[in-house]
Amino acid sequence: MKAEANSAEGTKAGAKPERRHFLRDIIEEDLRTGKYGGRVHTRFPPEPNGYLHIGHAKSICLNFGLAKEYGGLCNLRFDDTNPTKEEMEYVKSIQEDVRWLGFDWEDRLYYASDYFEQLYEYAVQLIKKGKAYVCDLSADEIREYRGTLTEPGKESPYRNRSVEENLDLFRRMRAGEFPNGARTLRARIDMSSPNLNLRDPVMYRILHATHHRTGDTWCIYPTYDWAHGQSDSMEGITHSICTLEFADHRPLYDWFLDELGIYHPQQIEFARLNLTYTVMSKRKLLQLVEEKHVDGWDDPRMPTISGLRRRGYTPESIREFAERIGVSRSESTVDMASLEDCIRDDLNKRAQRVMAVLRPLKVVIENYPDGMVEELDAVNNPEDASMGTRKVPFSKVIYIERDDFREDPPKKYFRLSPGAEVRLRYAYIIKCTDVVKDEKTGEIVELRCTYDPETRSGSQQRSRRVKGTIHWVSAPHALNAEVRLYDRLFTVEDPSGDDWKSFINPNSLELLRNCKVEPSLATAKAQDRFQFERMGYFCVDYDSTADHLVFNRTVTLRDTWAKIEKS
Repeated sequence: MKAEANSAEGTKAGAKPERRHFLRDIIEEDLRTGKYGGRVHTRFPPEPNGYLHIGHAKSICLNFGLAKEYGGLCNLRFDDTNPTKEEMEYVKSIQEDVRWLGFDWEDRLYYASDYFEQLYEYAVQLIKKGKAYVCDLSADEIREYRGTLTEPGKESPYRNRSVEENLDLFRRMRAGEFPNGARTLRARIDMSSPNLNLRDPVMYRILHATHHRTGDTWCIYPTYDWAHGQSDSMEGITHSICTLEFADHRPLYDWFLDELGIYHPQQIEFARLNLTYTVMSKRKLLQLVEEKHVDGWDDPRMPTISGLRRRGYTPESIREFAERIGVSRSESTVDMASLEDCIRDDLNKRAQRVMAVLRPLKVVIENYPDGMVEELDAVNNPEDASMGTRKVPFSKVIYIERDDFREDPPKKYFRLSPGAEVRLRYAYIIKCTDVVKDEKTGEIVELRCTYDPETRSGSQQRSRRVKGTIHWVSAPHALNAEVRLYDRLFTVEDPSGDDWKSFINPNSLELLRNCKVEPSLATAKAQDRFQFERMGYFCVDYDSTADHLVFNRTVTLRDTWAKIEKS
């Protein structure tokens, strides 16, 4: 079953990419020489045994993005060859992630299980050519016979079975006559090859398990190495792009296709994405979920696409990240800060500014008229004038950030302190005249201030300047909110080794349940993104309701506002 061809004409329509890398060079050379008839056809082949992470996002952007650039096609194909680890939940989540990133496989959704019958027939062809045999060695014995990087392997005692016996045993394997692990089908290549992948690799194993698509039709399942290249061939893939760990598997990929004499795609490897302060292994991510170190696959601390989405990342920022880091054949580690820069750059242009007080301290403006409320103009986004302005209420009682007041301030502290003045964003200059403390604990519970009515922002009468400006919300109008401050999941850049879980950051989540936000956020809905002025970028969580607003911190601002010297 070959997918429809695309012509070289489509290449001309693709925009010239700004950032060069070797994959683009290969594709452009193939198009120049007319290889594959001027077609570009890629595929993204995830295993449905977990949720996709940021490393998969890079692969998605590469495969779908390159196909789009060069007027080609990209398939979504699930490598569903291990029924014991696969679930429809993962299939659905993967499709959602690919669509959310902005890509569409159109009518080209495939599964390796679509090809089980044809793969079986191909295996029969190799048996008839004397290139495959049924082996009775156990998995441990196969590993023992395989040899090492410095020592050749030993031939299986079953390697020289006749074609007729192999065909009969393989047919009986399919019929379910043998228990799990009793026999395998192996390719007959070279047990002395310096490439261990060519030392008679397993093609089929017996596995009596119900498959999420084929049910109990099959009890033998193909290995990835056997299914992958032939699936590429049947779909007419031109450039089979995969990560660097499959470079040593490429000779096997080529051997199977050449022995079968079928259409031969080109496998090309690139270095996988490694990111600081996180883990990218599906096995480790599953452990984090199952052992409840996080609250599921979409926990905003996870590097999964669903976790990044819930945290407030945009598909545009992730696509830009994939483009910025480029593609290489050499392993490297990308700093988490690069990903954070991409979302800051994106949200800086699109996120509405609002005022939110995360750790509120009550302020009473004593000379402000009782019962008076002013509607002040606030800019929605200084980067985009088309976003306009909004009205924010101002009254006698407001909340400010607790950190914006110091009773005994250090030098160069330009916020509020006894006798000092500060400007309220979009409002007036206020001066602290008194500090009210809890009699039992000594904790500051309220500030008494006065305001200068001649200093309203935007007013023609505004004449005085002060060095500090802080944000606030009107107490009678403020909405209650829960804010979740997420930090990096691990305390070290490379949480590797057997004790990798010992590096889990115990402070990766801080819950603030008594936050106050401006009333314009009453209509905010899940996935809406905002910049809380001076505090960072935040996203409305799925848990949020009209009666209980919940925000996740996506990322802090690029620079810490008004850094305070330690006293």
